[in-house]
Amino acid sequence: MAMITDSNDFFTKGCGRCARFDTPGCSTRRWIDGLNALRRICHDMGLEETVKWAHPTYMHAGRNIALIAAFRGDFRLSFMNPGLLNDSEGLLEPQGPNSRTPGMIRFTDVAEVGGTEPAIRAYLRQLMDHAEAGTKPPKMQTETDMPDELAEALDADPELAEAFHALTPGRQRSYMFNLGQAKQPATRVARIEKFRDRIIAGKGALER
Repeated sequence: MAMITDSNDFFTKGCGRCARFDTPGCSTRRWIDGLNALRRICHDMGLEETVKWAHPTYMHAGRNIALIAAFRGDFRLSFMNPGLLNDSEGLLEPQGPNSRTPGMIRFTDVAEVGGTEPAIRAYLRQLMDHAEAGTKPPKMQTETDMPDELAEALDADPELAEAFHALTPGRQRSYMFNLGQAKQPATRVARIEKFRDRIIAGKGALER
């Protein structure tokens, strides 16, 4: 099944990652009012909307700022480069047990978006300011540097993050090395999407 490439499709059909795409059972249908509210906030902040990892992603000054996602039990706004955020309201949660930095606001009721809108706007503004200044989050100590695109993909995709962190260190390094060989960010993003099923299956980059 092909993942979406048009952000409007996410809000009308879903992400295209499962058989519930474009059906009443798609998770986006349950949370559509909340998802549209998050989209409105991102647009109001002047963020550029695009699609990455089959989800609406919001950019500013050439940097990914936030991503919207829907699941059966909740919907989420995930912030990119969360290590730069001052979580003054204590709203941020980790994407999963292996997440390095809390960077997500999870909603289980569409009305919750309105109550947190001022904080959402403040957090987006922080990341926009960092993007304009070119500030980068502190590097996490790893044997092999993790490409920014992979770190962002793991923050945005809990299933992928859990599977990646369950890999052996050697298999993890195989992906980081492969992605590190790509010169262009777009190429790295495309490779991550191509690698997703392999990572979920517990395989390394070169395994059959």
